[in-house]
Amino acid sequence: MVPVTAELALAIACGIGFGLGVWSLTSRLPALARPRLATRIAPFLLDVSPEARRLRDRVPADPVPVLGVLAVPLLEVFQRAFGAVLGSPGRTAVRLRRAGLERSVEGQRLRQLGWTAAGAVLAGGVALLVGLAGSASQLAVAAAPVVGAGLGLAASDHALTRVARRRAGRIESELPTVLEFLALSLAAGEGVHDALARVSRVGSGVLAVELGAVVAETRVGVPLGAALARLGDELAIPALTRCLAHVVAALERGSPLAELLRVQAADAREEARRAMLESAGRKEVAMLVPLVFLILPVTVAFAVWPGIVVLQTQL
Repeated sequence: MVPVTAELALAIACGIGFGLGVWSLTSRLPALARPRLATRIAPFLLDVSPEARRLRDRVPADPVPVLGVLAVPLLEVFQRAFGAVLGSPGRTAVRLRRAGLERSVEGQRLRQLGWTAAGAVLAGGVALLVGLAGSASQLAVAAAPVVGAGLGLAASDHALTRVARRRAGRIESELPTVLEFLALSLAAGEGVHDALARVSRVGSGVLAVELGAVVAETRVGVPLGAALARLGDELAIPALTRCLAHVVAALERGSPLAELLRVQAADAREEARRAMLESAGRKEVAMLVPLVFLILPVTVAFAVWPGIVVLQTQL
């Protein structure tokens, strides 16, 4: 029997990781990732073919098709263990929708699992190397994978939250301009659908893209009110949701929309101004930290140091 030393165990782990990485990258090559004919025609035969439904249900999970099926049991354990920390699936779906990502909740959970495993492996490898050098205790080596897993999970969640918050802020900043544009188009005699199509065609912001998706849904038969209401529910941005709720109510009652959109644009600008003042107030307090702990001590040191030097010289 070959004795398993720490160096051999680390080499085996690195070899397994390298092999899985090469396998996953190879599966993404166009020549190997091209779907078969049965997979391509399966969506059109779901109502008559059980085999087509089986092929359709057997879609590998993101982000890598090779490891997706193998990671499903680990994903379920991960969800049960960290469900309270990760948040509800509905909250995760809202953040994914705000971030503009096409990823599903299961795909996001799998990505979080990957970040957690990567953090654990990286921290464990570093701790093992430090432990072999004799610079760390056994307790630190044992606790390093747990700490690394927690940091990886927190980093994944923070990255998604940051992207979602940034995109939601862009939508809120674009809302008054889009509403005024819609009001101008309606006042010029265009219909609601034509005004939305014009904004989505001329505009270049995030909200214009979202309205373009609404226009695309209406062209395939979805009612405009239902599409707008679903957009507000999916993004769950208070200003946008409130505005779309008023627009949907006006569409159902047949009320004039031009004046309503002008009022909503004024309210959105007032709310953005209030949010900017609140942000400025918070940053004003944060600016006191370098003033008190950096600039003020340096100023006092420059004022007092010459006197101390003179006293030491005279003594």
